[in-house]
Amino acid sequence: MSALEALSAHPLFTQQRQRLLELLRTLSFEEREVTLSSGLKSNFYVDCKQVTLDAEGHFLVGQVGRTVIEAIAPQARAVGGLTLGADPIASAIATMSFLAGRPLHAFLVRKEPKGHGTNQWVERGRRLEDGAPVVIVEDVVTTGASTLRAIERARGAGFDVVHVVALVDRLEGGREAVEAQAPLTALFTRKDFLP
Repeated sequence: MSALEALSAHPLFTQQRQRLLELLRTLSFEEREVTLSSGLKSNFYVDCKQVTLDAEGHFLVGQVGRTVIEAIAPQARAVGGLTLGADPIASAIATMSFLAGRPLHAFLVRKEPKGHGTNQWVERGRRLEDGAPVVIVEDVVTTGASTLRAIERARGAGFDVVHVVALVDRLEGGREAVEAQAPLTALFTRKDFLP
């Protein structure tokens, strides 16, 4: 039984996850021709920022994400991923985890190293120590390339990447690429949007 299946026995989690899916379907999902960041062409697009930057969506991402992480990676001390898509997800989860009494710090993985000062790839607070177990968060997994960059840079910053949580898995090969490096739990897949 997967973590999501186990959590579905909890009515509040189920209600919040279902509402998050409704928001993703109405605010983020579009059936149209697009070129994805991977360079691949697609006939649908899921712009998760339309939900992660929405007040209700931000709350739900934080609640659902926090609950999933507590179930799959209770040892985690922080969440983060490649900027820009992962930033509001990490922020939401960090906030809701603090309110729930089990704080998860947030960190940000840059696309380019900081151009001055330390030239670092990862931004983190001082409370987050080297060797800390962390969860990489991602908005949409297609090929897995951005998730793999986040994993590599988080490990390079001294973190122990224990899991990956994505909002949507497009089911286009990214899961297999990511799972070669860390387990992946996706809250939703393309099957939740297309028949």
